[in-house]
Amino acid sequence: MKRDQKNAIRMISELANTNPFSIHRFKMEKKILGDKFSPEPSIAWNRRSEDPAGDDRANVILISKLAFETVEEILSTPKTEQRIDPALKQEYWDVATYILLYRHITPISYRDLWGKSKRQGKLVAEAWRKFHEDYCKIFDVDGLYPLDAKSSAHLFACLAQVHRAFFHIFDYILGESLPVTRLREKVWESIFSCHLGRYHRSLFDRMRDLSTLVTGPSGTGKELVARAIGLSQYIPFDPKTEQFVGDHEKAFFPLNLSALSPTLIESELFGHCKGSFTGAVENRIGWLESCCPHGAVFLDEIGELDCAMQVKLLRVVQQRTYTRLGENKERKFHGKIVSATNRDLFEEINEGRFREDFYFRLCSDRILTPTLREQLDDSPADLRWLAAAIAAKLTGNEDSQDLADDVTEWIETNLGADYPWSGNIRELEQCVSSYMLRREYVPARSLRKTHGNGNSKLDSPVASWLDSVAAGTVTADELLKKYCTHVYAKIGSYEKTAAVLKIDRRTVKAKIDLELLESLKGG
Repeated sequence: MKRDQKNAIRMISELANTNPFSIHRFKMEKKILGDKFSPEPSIAWNRRSEDPAGDDRANVILISKLAFETVEEILSTPKTEQRIDPALKQEYWDVATYILLYRHITPISYRDLWGKSKRQGKLVAEAWRKFHEDYCKIFDVDGLYPLDAKSSAHLFACLAQVHRAFFHIFDYILGESLPVTRLREKVWESIFSCHLGRYHRSLFDRMRDLSTLVTGPSGTGKELVARAIGLSQYIPFDPKTEQFVGDHEKAFFPLNLSALSPTLIESELFGHCKGSFTGAVENRIGWLESCCPHGAVFLDEIGELDCAMQVKLLRVVQQRTYTRLGENKERKFHGKIVSATNRDLFEEINEGRFREDFYFRLCSDRILTPTLREQLDDSPADLRWLAAAIAAKLTGNEDSQDLADDVTEWIETNLGADYPWSGNIRELEQCVSSYMLRREYVPARSLRKTHGNGNSKLDSPVASWLDSVAAGTVTADELLKKYCTHVYAKIGSYEKTAAVLKIDRRTVKAKIDLELLESLKGG
């Protein structure tokens, strides 16, 4: 091999293993292309850096061409001169894999790759045949691994997963700021780890054993992060049927724990047998059982889970086993657990409301979603971009840019550049929709009525949490705490408060917010 071939292979190999959403990706592209590198409008790959026509970026096209030419030049030499230097064996494999990805996978819409229609099945089969033919040609070099259909099918599955995961992250997690760039980078690593080669060799069927915990304030897109991870798991490809083994569209099972009682949570997750409790009139399969090996169960509001259920879920996360309600048969869970909370779980642990062993099992992998204010502090231009994305959902792309421009101008004029956005993206969505309907947005903190004595609710300690309720940014558990505290402050008795609220006295006592109680008494 010539020196320039070796240098190209080494650099493209490093690029192939670089997180596509990282800042380092563009640096690697510039290193490879030199003077041919086209400056990028962003610090890292995101929807705004993509060509409006949907084509690959100019730098990607040039690097792909260089990779194609380098490998073709090696393959065009006599067989006796094609032997790969043992020191470059893995690097050549990386470059060949990069070529196969851009030749046979990315030209197809990732939705067509995973669809179940007859047309989509035909597309997959045709792509596989061309892929396998090219695979046998590119890897038929002395010094490489032996060729077989099983290895080719596994690589095809891995690269199809890369294609699918890229667009789930690309489409769900929006913005150009550094905090969002880091978020996309972390989500990619949650799916593939920090090295694609290692993932392909040994981690592809083990990553599901690592539970992911997504934390961050309400309205910051925790479910979108969970969805991107859950829908991007490895799905095997069967070369005999020429189809993928499974349907990724049915691989994500979200469950909001704060909306269900402990019994219902257990039934939803584990399933139950007929007669196991009042109302159990037939056997029921739970979501842990419904979830296939390439799927994920999403446990939203995990901080709301009571200690008894934490113990039962600890067994699932730790031993990957569970039993249905009303039976003794042990069943195996094969999918991935993704959970989310806006609570400070360390504080919950200190208060005795959350098990420490359960916490550490949940966060083998942890992702923190940034607030909207953090995004805008780093990149104020993200406001217009995010407003445009929200407007496109509301209008179906028609008039979306005009609506985004109008609402952004209104925000800058009426709310100001330093508006806190306490409801995060959810509040921005409310703002855009309200402006579309009424050409105005009244923040929750401004929804105050003046009483006959001239005092507004702003003077009341209750005002801040009422604002959160109006904005839709408070959880059901937080609302219960505030309301219990408010009524208790007026009555001064746990029993009477329980009677008024029609709940158990112990619940009232457990839900009292001491800080709010102090401010209410002070008022």
